[in-house]
Amino acid sequence: MPRSPRRAPLTPSSRGGVLVTAPFRPPRPARRRAARPAPRRRPPGKRWGLRIGAAVSVLVLAASGIGHAMVTGVESGIGRVDAFKGMSNRPGGGDGLNFLVVGTDGRDKLTAAEKQRYHLGGVPCHCTDTLMLVHLSADRDRASVVSLPRDSYAEVPAHTDAVTGAQRPVHAIKLNAAYAEGGPNLTVRTVEHMTGVHIDHYLEVDFTSFMRSVDAVGGVEICTVRPLRDSYTGLALPVGKSQLNGGQALQYVRSRHIDGSADLGRMQRQQRFLAALIHRITSSGVLMNPIRFRDVADTMLRSVRADSGFGAGDLVDLGQAMRGFTPSSSEFTSVPLTGTARTVPGVGSTVQWDPVQAPKLFQAIREDKPLAAHRGGTAPRGRVVDVPPAQVQVRVDNGSGKGGAGTSVAGELRATGFATAGAPGTSPLGTVPRTVIAYDPRWDRSARSLAAALPGAELHPANGQGPVMRVTVGRDHRSVQRVRAEEPPQRPGGIATITGDQAVCP
Repeated sequence: MPRSPRRAPLTPSSRGGVLVTAPFRPPRPARRRAARPAPRRRPPGKRWGLRIGAAVSVLVLAASGIGHAMVTGVESGIGRVDAFKGMSNRPGGGDGLNFLVVGTDGRDKLTAAEKQRYHLGGVPCHCTDTLMLVHLSADRDRASVVSLPRDSYAEVPAHTDAVTGAQRPVHAIKLNAAYAEGGPNLTVRTVEHMTGVHIDHYLEVDFTSFMRSVDAVGGVEICTVRPLRDSYTGLALPVGKSQLNGGQALQYVRSRHIDGSADLGRMQRQQRFLAALIHRITSSGVLMNPIRFRDVADTMLRSVRADSGFGAGDLVDLGQAMRGFTPSSSEFTSVPLTGTARTVPGVGSTVQWDPVQAPKLFQAIREDKPLAAHRGGTAPRGRVVDVPPAQVQVRVDNGSGKGGAGTSVAGELRATGFATAGAPGTSPLGTVPRTVIAYDPRWDRSARSLAAALPGAELHPANGQGPVMRVTVGRDHRSVQRVRAEEPPQRPGGIATITGDQAVCP
């Protein structure tokens, strides 16, 4: 069986305060060799795409190897696909390693009780519902994850239709439909054409693999600042921390009817889940325990399909890299969009990638550069709040009896992201013992987000006040606490990136 080229050795480094140890394998050149066609295999089955969380979990868990001998037997359980057969005119390789990870619907392997409990009825659509590009840096100390929206406008190359066998010319589709027309091969070709990024390996997983693998690591902890409910998937999570088993985790990464954010919100939750999964794996001892690793890998790899070049050596390299991973070693983003839909006859409404920012994102991947500004280990993290501070309007009055206190508090609130309005004044109530936040009940979520930055402040409802919060600084005030939104701001034309340490539970 052909194998991937040898990886570059991992040298000791101290980036981000993390010591990365060298793997067991000999060095390879920094630049990747040109891709070679894989040997002929059975054609891909017709399957429906699973959400990004399921796909990524397999990549992460499969990477948790501790040595070539331990993973060689596990490798034999991986199904194979011809993801790169006959491909030519591919993008040039750069530093690092790139995976295209997609999901499939293996619900036929679940029991009737599991299907009912986790709302997994329905008919498959034979398409990848979400795709994800994972870049592992050349020095193996950073993983960059890019979500590719399923409804992205795409133009697929000329190919043979996987269902009819007919020749099809270049034409427009939604990105997730490439799998239905031409399987993994056409999916890889389409993504490479759209991104200019050379894909080294292809991984495909299903519902069953996802659920079993999450259970194998003992579940994953998720945090939320507001209740999450989706009647379509059955998801029902309270505010705060929740320990999810495999089925609950599947509900979490599949849900898209929680609020108006739809697919964008779902991709953000999938990214948060992956960050939590990485944290669980790297902190739970799986990587250091041969018996536990093999049990987890055996459970998980039963439903995995990969290109024929992905083998035991790749698992060893990835597992060694993950030994030095911390939550801040991973970063997550989605392809920047234009903010306007494009309707295509016979295809429907599609989303368009931003013509300026999207190429910048993929250029960073090709050049092996970080997507996010990584914070130092001592930088304040900030408490997560429901409403982004930039969306909360605040006016400050000084009732502390201390000169300049109002101006100081307004400046600190502005520094943590709140939209301060007007010049700070003196409280008409004179000196007050405690800090007070007066707010219109219609903006109660904004008031609670502001209160998180002012510990001990009293919340006083004021009907008809409008969207501006009124803060009266009291004698008890000590400091303004740093807060941040649960998700980075998503603006048309921008690249919003979050690191794993910003996504996991505090």
